[in-house]
Amino acid sequence: MQAPTPAGHGPAGSGPDSNSTAALAARLFAQKPEAELLYLAQNAARYPPAVGAAAVAELQRRGLLPELGRPAPSPSPAAEPETWVELVGQLLRGLFIPSRRFLSTPLLIDLNLLIFGLMVLSGVSASDPTGHQLVRWGSNVSSLTLPDQPWRLLTCLFVHAGLAHLLLNIFSLWLLGLLVEDRVGPLRLLLVYLASGVGGGLASLAWHTEGINSVGASGAIFGLYGFLLTLLIGKRLVLDKSDRRAMLGLVLYLVFSNLLSGLTGNIDNAAHIGGLATGLLLAGPLALFGLKGGEVVRNEQ
Repeated sequence: MQAPTPAGHGPAGSGPDSNSTAALAARLFAQKPEAELLYLAQNAARYPPAVGAAAVAELQRRGLLPELGRPAPSPSPAAEPETWVELVGQLLRGLFIPSRRFLSTPLLIDLNLLIFGLMVLSGVSASDPTGHQLVRWGSNVSSLTLPDQPWRLLTCLFVHAGLAHLLLNIFSLWLLGLLVEDRVGPLRLLLVYLASGVGGGLASLAWHTEGINSVGASGAIFGLYGFLLTLLIGKRLVLDKSDRRAMLGLVLYLVFSNLLSGLTGNIDNAAHIGGLATGLLLAGPLALFGLKGGEVVRNEQ
């Protein structure tokens, strides 16, 4: 390869004309292509010092070489993997402490815990409260809720018939909140939760014509199941086809297993079905307005 002939190959001038000579060299080197400048900089020993210096200066001006005295930043050290203790700590913080990503879910959990704590401090049994005690704290009662005390449709969502009932609903709410809130926002989740709880309470009153005294967040939680089904069916979650099918199967399994378990024992399945229908057919679809889809299309064949 023949070396390019640099401008100003002769010795640099000295004296009064040296500044004008340097300025002329700078203008000449500004017109040279990058390949020639790189060659001159790499082979500066073959040429007068001023030639190599001018080539390097021009490359630096073009941003192709770092400035002298400014070493390239060293790569940041790789982050250490999280330990189980750190991971559990983050999950617990997300369970109880509101954040930008999860606001409504921890607030609802905290409110349920607060109401239950106040009930126990007031003398209500933590394991087997009486029906009269539940009525005093706002349960959904056929003879009271409609038409005189409709607020019970909301208050009953935060009253639970014992610690086991409370913990089961809190775990379900936490799981659904992790799946839904970060994707739809806290306001949508809260509205669907409350609307589904009210829908479940109305369904319970309509089904139990002989009277009912019902408590718990199960109707609202089933509404979140319905909302999640709406998101999956409407392809509003960032999932490929196989992952969407897997999550859809998991949600359907949880819904039907809970409904089947409600066939026995003192469980208000009418509230479950009413909440599910509200979240799936009414509150969920309404909450999707203005929510952009984020489906990732892969493995669709």
